[in-house]
Amino acid sequence: METTAFQPPANSPSAGLGSVRASVILALSVWFLLVVSLGATGAFVGPPGKPPIAMAIGVTAPLLLFFVWMRLSRSFRELILSLDLRLITGMQAWRWEGFGFLSLYANHVLPAGFALTAGLGDMAIGFAAPWMILGLIRQPGFAASAAFVRWNVLGILDLVIAVCMGALSAMLAGGIPGKISTAPMATLPLLLIPAFQVPLFLMLHITALMQSRRNK
Repeated sequence: METTAFQPPANSPSAGLGSVRASVILALSVWFLLVVSLGATGAFVGPPGKPPIAMAIGVTAPLLLFFVWMRLSRSFRELILSLDLRLITGMQAWRWEGFGFLSLYANHVLPAGFALTAGLGDMAIGFAAPWMILGLIRQPGFAASAAFVRWNVLGILDLVIAVCMGALSAMLAGGIPGKISTAPMATLPLLLIPAFQVPLFLMLHITALMQSRRNK
């Protein structure tokens, strides 16, 4: 007798989450390709000494879309709340790449104020990520603990401060010949950090805090 694999009804919760999951993957892919294509044309490079408007849009637009989607779509909110918190936390370990900022500072590519602040802050959050994962594995209630919430809040503050320092450094440099600025951050491949990774890491922190609040 021929058997067929079970398929959930089109209007079932699992089918709805699967559809949203596919939409999220598509959105992330389009977002990444858009940043790369715009970066290749120099769209994020602003006038020296002026506020980096294009970069500000590149950082804030994905976050605004994230909040709007979460507000309007119950399925998207359910997907966000169903994500593996250990995986979300583990992805923050990539912040250890902040060491690269220190290397760029040492090679006179980025200014000290930005590179040291952003680099050391990212490295601290990335270094602590494995300990947060261990807490989530060993303690059932760790997601709602003050330590986990504090780590996520500090991770958000680190990213916000880094973006602000980058914008401030870009304006203060003012196109002075030989003055080291954050201009390289507006071009590929460094552009992927503020225009893709920073908003994505902020979304992960927000998701973690949402799940933490639900577990209280």
